Parts: sequence; structure tokens; C-alpha cells
Amino acid sequence: MTDSPAPDFLLAAYHDRVRVRVGGLLLRDGALLLAAHRGLLAGGAPFWSPPGGGWQFGETLREALVREFREETGLTVRVGRFLHLHEFSANRLQALELFFEVTAEDETAQPRLGLDPEHAADQQLITELAWLTPRQLLHLPPPQVHPVLGLILSPDDVFVPQVRLR
Repeated sequence: MTDSPAPDFLLAAYHDRVRVRVGGLLLRDGALLLAAHRGLLAGGAPFWSPPGGGWQFGETLREALVREFREETGLTVRVGRFLHLHEFSANRLQALELFFEVTAEDETAQPRLGLDPEHAADQQLITELAWLTPRQLLHLPPPQVHPVLGLILSPDDVFVPQVRLR
């Protein structure tokens, strides 16, 4: 891969404004599906975060997450419980992020790197998708891991299945 364009070039559309973002935590075989973003860290280091993106006018948060997940991963997901609210602020970026539990409609489907329609093919922010375990996340430099993932020590820390009482 060639050197990334300057972060200002990649992220200019998001600078100096507040965004509302949705993200989905998809767990499979003890690993989370994460997307590597470029342009956020110095030296071209990847920034790993759950798939997701901006909430658009006229859609619900859940509709936005289904759309964003399909765009970024090719997967169709069902949105479950709300899990976490995070205030993100770095490098002239500011966002209120809402994270939800998601499950794939087809549990055998494999994710594929998609395209963000807001960016040209040579200006995509997401460079890679990967299944990472909590142990693998702990071995990455902290700035490369979204803060919402920083306290995950086991798959149980993502979400615990609900127990139904009868």
C-alpha cells in the first residue's frame, strides 16, 4: 500500500462539526469484527473500531447501523440492544457515538471490505476488516484501538446474553 494522503485531506469533510455515529459490535467465535481506519493517527498507523458511521436525516439509528454495516462489510445485520454511548474528540473531529449489539442475518456470511459512498475509491478511510479477540486488542498500541474497546478483557465484556425469566 502506498503512503496515505495527509489526514486533513482524508478527513476534511468531518472537521470542526459534531457528528452522530452508530457502531455495531459483532461477536463471532470470541472475536469482534473491526475496521481499520486510516488518516486518524500519525505515521499511517491504523485505528481499529467497530463498523459503523454517520446517522443521516430521515433514518432511525437502527436503520443507519444496518446501512453502514452493509456498506462497510457487506453483511446484513440485525440490531440488538444499545450497549454504550461514547463522546469522541480528536484531531478536529467530534462525535457522539452510540454502540449496539448486532448479529449477522447469515451467520456463515464472510465480511468483505466495502466502499464508503462519501469518498472516492482512492480516498477510502477503511483499509481492512479483521476479526480480533480481546487478547489481540490488548497487544495493540492503545492509540490504535477505539476507546470503547479498551476495557474488553474477554468476549463476555462485549455483551452477556440476556437471561429470560419465566
